[in-house]
Amino acid sequence: MSLWRYAMVFLCVLMISAGQILFKYAANSSGEGRSGLLGLFTNKFLIVACFIYGAATLLWVWQLKYVPLNRAYPIYAAAFIIVPLLGWCFFRERVGLAYGMGAGLIVIGVVLCTRNA
Repeated sequence: MSLWRYAMVFLCVLMISAGQILFKYAANSSGEGRSGLLGLFTNKFLIVACFIYGAATLLWVWQLKYVPLNRAYPIYAAAFIIVPLLGWCFFRERVGLAYGMGAGLIVIGVVLCTRNA
C-alpha cells in the first residue's frame, strides 16, 4: 500500500473523528432553540457532521477499490485514540492512565495488523 493510500485512509479516520466531535457539539446544543426531532434536523453541528460522515464514507469506499480491507480497516482503530483526545481538548473530558495504556495497545495492534498483512 502506497503512502498516498495510507494518507487517504487516515484522512477518513480524521473526518470520522471530526464528525464525532461535531456530534458531541450537537448533543450539547440540543437544548437550545427547537427541541425534539425538528431541533435535530436544524442543528448546524449535526448537519455538518452528517455531511462529513457522508464524504468520509465516499472516500472510504473509493479507497477500498485500491486498498485491501485487511490493511485499511485496522487504521480505523486510530479513531479510538483521536476522538477521546479531541474530547479532552474541546470538552475537557478526562483522559487518564488507563486510556493512555489502552491507546498504546491500539497503536501496537494497528502496526502489527498493517505491517505485513
